[in-house]
Order: sequence, then C-alpha cells, then structure tokens
Amino acid sequence: MPSVQAAMSADTLEQFRAGARAWLRANIPTHAAPLEGPESRAFVLDWQRRMYEGGWAGLTWPSEFGGRSLTVAQQIVWFEEYARAHAPSTHNASFVGLNHAGPTIIACGTDQQKAFHLPKILSGQAIWCQGFSEPGSGSDLASLRCKGRIEGDEIVIEGQKIWSSYADIADYQELLIRTDPESSRHKGITWLICPMDLPGITVRPIKTMAGPAKFCEVFYDQVRVPIAEAVVGGVGNGWKTAMATLGFERGTASLALQIGLVERIEKLAADCTDPVIAPRIADLRADAAALKAMSYSFALASESGTPGPEGSLIRLYFAELAKRASDAAVDLYGIGADQLAGDHGWAYDYLEAFSETIAGGTAEIQRNIIGERVLGLPRGKA
Repeated sequence: MPSVQAAMSADTLEQFRAGARAWLRANIPTHAAPLEGPESRAFVLDWQRRMYEGGWAGLTWPSEFGGRSLTVAQQIVWFEEYARAHAPSTHNASFVGLNHAGPTIIACGTDQQKAFHLPKILSGQAIWCQGFSEPGSGSDLASLRCKGRIEGDEIVIEGQKIWSSYADIADYQELLIRTDPESSRHKGITWLICPMDLPGITVRPIKTMAGPAKFCEVFYDQVRVPIAEAVVGGVGNGWKTAMATLGFERGTASLALQIGLVERIEKLAADCTDPVIAPRIADLRADAAALKAMSYSFALASESGTPGPEGSLIRLYFAELAKRASDAAVDLYGIGADQLAGDHGWAYDYLEAFSETIAGGTAEIQRNIIGERVLGLPRGKA
C-alpha cells in the first residue's frame, strides 16, 4: 500500500493533523443532525458553510474553483480526524454536490458552469440530488427512459426518476435523460443540471424502514431547461459524463464513510468481551484493516485524475462490511443499549445498511464491473 505520507513529509502531515483536530474540537455541532426535511437542509448548509469559512472544505479541489489544492494524503488525514471527532456524517444532503456533481462539473463542465455552481456547493449555498435511477431502470442505467425533447435552445423534460435522495430539499439535480428518441442503451443520453424549482417538477418523499423520508420520486411534466446552462459534457454525450460521475461515486466519494466505518469497528473491538461474538468482531477488524489499505491505496492512485473501475472493488467490499458490522453491533450491544441510541447509532445503521449493496449500483453490477473492466473477463450474456 502506498504510504499516506508518500506525497509529503511526516512533520508537515502531523502539523496539518494537529490543525484539523483543534478546529474540529472547537467547531463540531453540539446536537445531532436532523435526518430529513427543512431542518436537515438548514443544518447541512450551516455545517458546510462553517467548514468553508474555516478553510476545511474542498481540500483537494483546485484553488481556482474555491478549493485548497491540497494532497489526497491531507484529505485522508482530515477524514481520519473527522471520524475520530464524531463529526456529523458526511452521508448527508451535501454528499451529491461535493462528491458527484462538483467533481463532474470540474471534469466536464463549461467555464460558466464552474464559475456559477462550484462556489455555491463549497460554501454551503446549494444542495444537490441525483436523478439517475428510474422505475425499472436502476442498476441497468443505460435502459433509462426519461426523455428530453430539444426545442430551439431548450430541452423539454418528460418522465420520472426514483430514489433521488434529498430531492425534496435540493436546489439542483444531476439528471440523466434520453435526448435522442431513436437511440438505445448508451447512445443519445444527456447529463444536465436541473434546477429543482422549475415549473412542472413534482417531488414525493419515500419513507425508509430506518425512519426518515429522505428518498424521493421526482416527476417531470414539460420541464424546460436552457441547453447552454444545463448540459454538461455535450448533448448526447451523457453516458461518458455519467461514467465520470459514477467513477467518483464508486471510488473516492465514500472515503470519509469508509474511514468512519473502520473507526467504529475499532470501537466495537475495544468494547467486545463476549467470547461468542469476539471471533466475528476479530474478523471484522481484520477486514476493516483491509478496507483501509485498499481505500488509501486507491485514493492516492486516483489523485491525478478520475477514479477508475477499481473503485467498484472498494465500493462492494465497503457495502458488505457495513452490513456485517452493523449486524454484529446489534448482537453485541443489544437493540436497546445506549450505544445504539439516537438517530446515528448502530441500530439506525443496521436498517440503513440493507441499502448499501443496492445504492450506487447493486453488488451484482459491481461484480460485473470488476470482472469485465478490472480482470478483463468476457462480458456476461443478458
């Protein structure tokens, strides 16, 4: 595994770590983040704004786009201290903007799109959601049917999306539509920026078994967006743009979550005195060490560009480990124990974890990607 300190001296990293630790200690919110609704939006934007003003947002984003142009090693150190400080979960309403839309716009957007959207994302002025999945078109993203009809300098959108997290409180959506009605599969798809306050958009929240109604259905009825402002990567070139988005999503986007899971499993191991559960916790701890090594190696290797398909290895490993860890935690602590109390405890994670091997591409899709694009195996037959 490449060392976290490979890109800079140990002394410099430790100075950075000390600064991050001190700032987090002084600034972490004293109350838990609301999980849904306007209160969630206000909390997330306030916390993002506080990190931005403190100089802790967009650490690896280029400085010309409002970031700090720091190294991935420093980003890793920040996430380590963030997890140890029990800071608010990074898997919140700011996740898509910071980890999907922002990096995609940096990689594929126009100068105008970069200048307008990137500062809003970093400084806590805008929430983004994702409009990729549809009923009957989830992991098989190329089968999407939401249509965009080109009329002059506008695209008119008709159709439906589902599982769009936080769409009810979002300002913008990264949206995939089919702009060529004669096309099929990967051709004729367009990636665009859709303001969520446009006429013709209806959002219906979906309550999950974990409690909050953060997933949403989104319906589009004659929704008009200007091509010049909305389209990222070119009309009809959306599949290539979407692959950049999914590269970030399946690769470095969840690095903070992965580091957080490793920290929580270490706490499980420290708390475990049950001889029956101890072997499971020991296996989890070993697997967490493997996840950490893979995550750091991949993040450092991806520093110079868009993450590759190897990210699916980490995405799949993380998802399955999260399910096993939450299951073991419930068995260790008991469903009513103090360690499980609150919205962000292991009990909540246990229910949330059922979605981990579905979100971002199912476990089966991840295995196909690993087999075909990483190992070079023949494509499976439909």
